[in-house]
Amino acid sequence: MRIGFDCRAAAWYKGTGIGNYSYKLIENILPFTPHSYNLYTPNNSFINNLSSYDSPITFHSISGGNKDGFWNRVDSDQYELSSDLDIFHTPQNGIGLPKNKKCPLVVTLHDIIPLRMPETVSETFNHMFHNKIHEIMKQADGIITVSEFSKQDILKEFSFTEEKIFVTHLASDVTYKPINNKLSKYLIKNKFHIENDYILYIGGFTPRKNIWGIIKAYEKNFEKLKNRYKLVIAGKKGISYTLYKEYVDNHNLTDYVLFTGFVDNIYLPFLYNAASLFLFPSFYEGFGLPPLEAMACGTPVIASNVTSVPEVLKDGALYVDPNNIDEISEKILHLLNTPALQQELISKGLKVNSTYSWRKTAVETLEAYDKI
Repeated sequence: MRIGFDCRAAAWYKGTGIGNYSYKLIENILPFTPHSYNLYTPNNSFINNLSSYDSPITFHSISGGNKDGFWNRVDSDQYELSSDLDIFHTPQNGIGLPKNKKCPLVVTLHDIIPLRMPETVSETFNHMFHNKIHEIMKQADGIITVSEFSKQDILKEFSFTEEKIFVTHLASDVTYKPINNKLSKYLIKNKFHIENDYILYIGGFTPRKNIWGIIKAYEKNFEKLKNRYKLVIAGKKGISYTLYKEYVDNHNLTDYVLFTGFVDNIYLPFLYNAASLFLFPSFYEGFGLPPLEAMACGTPVIASNVTSVPEVLKDGALYVDPNNIDEISEKILHLLNTPALQQELISKGLKVNSTYSWRKTAVETLEAYDKI
């Protein structure tokens, strides 16, 4: 099969869910022969760290564009496909499809959050998604999505043939694994100046991630937690950060609720490993990779009981209603005070994580290509 792949998310958007998905899929799909691959990319540098492959690879250059922001850039580059492709895959929700359709088109539609919670995505992406999604669905010959929940959500919204929607789950990277706890704490202390045990959240700052719920659940237990556990909120500080920080400062939590900002991938496994528990009470997820990464590191997880999260984490997490601050705070205390439950969740979490791999994702993607 002659496979074409839009690599711009892998080149420009790494560090985000879509960028990491694109990169890991390319990394794990290229070794499969006897396929040949046509990579449409603004540069080849993103692939330099990957291993060598026997599969034939042809690069097609796409200009970088002059606009600011990932979504503007991928939408502004109109490019032509090679005429000898058997299939072409656009992994960033269909934004930036080629201008000529010479073969079946596959779109990874990760979720439909702009339709469900439009206030939680950027104005640019929200506007673009609403304007283009119906044309994208018309152009697509097949859709790949990342959970059965997302598939059913897409089917509720669009009259698309169910047999042409394929679920390929994501996976944690192999770098996420149990690491010596003392070493992890030592590195985190030196890098982030965190000396206490801590409750951890890693992810975006969009309102759908429920950082308000995380902070208020911690605050509710403050007198019982303050002498031992801090709350660490890690991730690139989004536009809501100022509101969270003002609340923390105004409620005398400044020394206890710590915002690390963006954390380089090299430190993330240690940050997970050194945490006493990982908290993820998100309102909506198409997949939800951070709690799976935490489980891969042997960290017990409390997660929301809605959307795709229970599908992904199975019996490896303790579940909460993300709208119920009392329940979240109670489960935090219960887990921290119950070592047997911690060990049970660690064991189940590691087992659940072992059922996912990027190689499996690549195999299932190739099977989808073949059916499409």
